[in-house]
Amino acid sequence: MPAGIELGLSERVALVCGSSSGLGRACAESLLQAGCTVFLNGRNEKRLLEAVDRVACVTKRQPGYVIADVTTEQGRAALLSRLPSVDILVNNCAGPPTGDFSTWDERDWHAAVAANMVAPIMLIKAYLGPMRARRWGRVINITSSAVKAPLPLLGLSNGARSGLTGFVAGLARDVADEGVTINNLLPGRFATDRLNAYIAKVAAGKGIDIETAGREFIAGNPMKRFGRPAEFGTFCAFLASEQAAYMTGQNILLDGGEYRGL
Repeated sequence: MPAGIELGLSERVALVCGSSSGLGRACAESLLQAGCTVFLNGRNEKRLLEAVDRVACVTKRQPGYVIADVTTEQGRAALLSRLPSVDILVNNCAGPPTGDFSTWDERDWHAAVAANMVAPIMLIKAYLGPMRARRWGRVINITSSAVKAPLPLLGLSNGARSGLTGFVAGLARDVADEGVTINNLLPGRFATDRLNAYIAKVAAGKGIDIETAGREFIAGNPMKRFGRPAEFGTFCAFLASEQAAYMTGQNILLDGGEYRGL
């Protein structure tokens, strides 16, 4: 975080789900730099431990970690047994596979909803009680700009994440007077492995090379670039801060101005 800005997070404990890489890891780094005690989470032990080492190197502070697949009931139980209470919950999960609607069966839809809607709701349910008792808490759900403007090939994500958005809109207002805020961060196109995979899929569909497809995406953004994960992480830390205490129930779009709506 920039020097001189006090976010009031030095006594807070944060859990960042899906933080082995990409935007989740960037959020963990920013929260650590803001003074939080931070726990990283992922289901792949090797990747998670590599992320822990990288985050420690970048921030000069040592994070904790919990290896667990939070998209499963067993994984969430393992996580909660290790970390029964947090002040800040950052829900993040890799999006479901891209593809053509006509190729998905009922199992694909159930898997997408389980990972990108039900899992975050179950974690909110588990951690919300202690937050309300302390009269302080932050829930930040990393969703997608597709909630505002659905994207081609992302039908599973468009549907599942929109369901989470609808649920959060009601819950955030129910607990707004108890010191707990619940907001969604909607990333546009950030330079991550997930974006690279999406560009490759679009390129294959158009019959063009990946570099050309990437340039087309950049050309369509008013800033003429992709977002940097650190920019996203810094905003996540602000949203968790004392200074953001009057913001709740919002869908905050970080996309370089690409969304053309109001």
